[in-house]
Amino acid sequence: MSDITPTSSHTFQVDLRGLVDLLSHHLYSSPRVYVRELLQNAVDAITARRAFEPDAPGSVRIATDGQRLTITDPGVGLTVAEVHKLLATIGGSSKRDEEIEGARRDFLGQFGIGLLACFTVASVITVTSRSARERGAAAVRWSARDDGSYTVTELPAAEGPEAGTVVELTARPGEAWLEPGKVAELAREYGSLLPVDITVEGGGRTVRVTDTPPLWERTWPTATARRLALNAYCEATLGFAPLDIIDLDVPLAGIKGAAFVLPHATSPSARPAHRVHLKRMLLTDTADNLVPEWAFFVRCVVDTDALRPTASRESLYDDEALAVARDAVGAQIRDWLARLASADPARLEAFLAVHELGVKALARHDPDLLEAMLPWLRFETTDGRANLVDFARAHRPVYLAATVDEYRQVAQIAAAQGIGVVNGGYTYDAELVQALPRLDPQVKVESLQPGVISATLDALPVETELSLQAFLGAARAHLDAVDVDVVVREFNPVSVPALLLDDREARRERQRAEAEAEADDLWGGILASIKQHAPRAQLVLNHRNPTVRRVSAIGDPELAGTAVESLYGQALLMSHRPLRAADTALLNRSFMNLLEHVTKE
Repeated sequence: MSDITPTSSHTFQVDLRGLVDLLSHHLYSSPRVYVRELLQNAVDAITARRAFEPDAPGSVRIATDGQRLTITDPGVGLTVAEVHKLLATIGGSSKRDEEIEGARRDFLGQFGIGLLACFTVASVITVTSRSARERGAAAVRWSARDDGSYTVTELPAAEGPEAGTVVELTARPGEAWLEPGKVAELAREYGSLLPVDITVEGGGRTVRVTDTPPLWERTWPTATARRLALNAYCEATLGFAPLDIIDLDVPLAGIKGAAFVLPHATSPSARPAHRVHLKRMLLTDTADNLVPEWAFFVRCVVDTDALRPTASRESLYDDEALAVARDAVGAQIRDWLARLASADPARLEAFLAVHELGVKALARHDPDLLEAMLPWLRFETTDGRANLVDFARAHRPVYLAATVDEYRQVAQIAAAQGIGVVNGGYTYDAELVQALPRLDPQVKVESLQPGVISATLDALPVETELSLQAFLGAARAHLDAVDVDVVVREFNPVSVPALLLDDREARRERQRAEAEAEADDLWGGILASIKQHAPRAQLVLNHRNPTVRRVSAIGDPELAGTAVESLYGQALLMSHRPLRAADTALLNRSFMNLLEHVTKE
């Protein structure tokens, strides 16, 4: 005979109302997790029973009418003593029992507080259970209220389940969490991949929510059939038709699943949302630490049996094991890219048309992948959109423009002179260009300086240059206010009348001077103290251009200077650089002066 009386009343040694508030508002993101906790307990109970009775039944039945929900499992069950020990002890868990500790890796739960999460939707929880490990054991009923009280009752032999557990919830007034449609939706969301048969009854129909094994683990008649099924799954689950599918299999972390390539470009800083199942139970659909940051072009759906969840079981614990798994997943995505490069260039080009930025991000840190992908990656160069392999063969050295503005101001002239310049102003491009010599020591990469371009421009005959001195004097006087020198050269293409050349030091000095002019006395003095003697920018006029020749022949110094101001404005706009206040004032003045000149009678 048990020394426990048939019916006895007890009280939790905690503030249960406070605990419910803690669970619903701090530990769990939503009351919806109550369905996951019920399924978890049921599946773990079945797993525990099958550890000593392999042929034990394995189906879970949920029934609800909106006010009362029951979930029945044929699992290991509980004895009267276990009910007192486990259900009345916050943090207790049968999964810590020494008899089944060795099989713990097969269980979903880790923290033993899941049942109490049901108080977020229910006012009363009743557990009726009979142990399958002790023959002839009495059934026991544990009934708890959200005021912190509970009762434990031994049932007559004829009452209670044959073996296993029935959990009953009574809904809180006004709550809709136990409605049949909502329960079926949540059960399917959390438990569709669980290795047991789960049904939900209510509202006049019975719904089967499990669909196992996962699609990526099934045997398919053809590769096409498998791909079509995974495409449909991605559309239904993640909301997009994937550009491609990458199989993931990381035995070390117990990970199996698929990475679906996004069909549209996405920002590298966008927060990813990967769907992670833990031992077939949905853990989270917003995991952001499963893949390396560079792999922002995929969304994953995986199942793992080795990675650790956080206390709420709503995300992955970011520990060393997850870091190793993340690197392994990244390696498999990288291998997929390498396979495309070597065996399926058409699919690779379709992928790069959308996600070239992601590949460049990866190639920065992976020399093998960089070497494999360079023939496919495109860069903005003076030869148009080109790959670096062909471009480096045609140009020795390769010049790198550090910013988009630097590239734009010289691109047209450099192309005409046969100078090879790559625009390094876009994300990752400069790093990849600078990595070229590591792959091919014969390639030389140099930083683009204004002297590189000016050295290729043809000087004027001496007599021509002497004849232009008066014109140059007027031009320099007009552009002195914007700290720009004027020279005349001959270069191609003839259609370009003027070229504006300067370097980063000159631009920084002009920005400092402008800030000094606008600052108060204190900051103006500070900025004046860091003044640098940087070379002035140069406006290079193209003497081969007919307009420049006509302007240089103007006899009126004031009108000639105004025309040069207009040429400066065009060159400035062609370089796509922002206009300073002094530049804007000069352009407005030159425009008005030209209008005044042409409207004179």
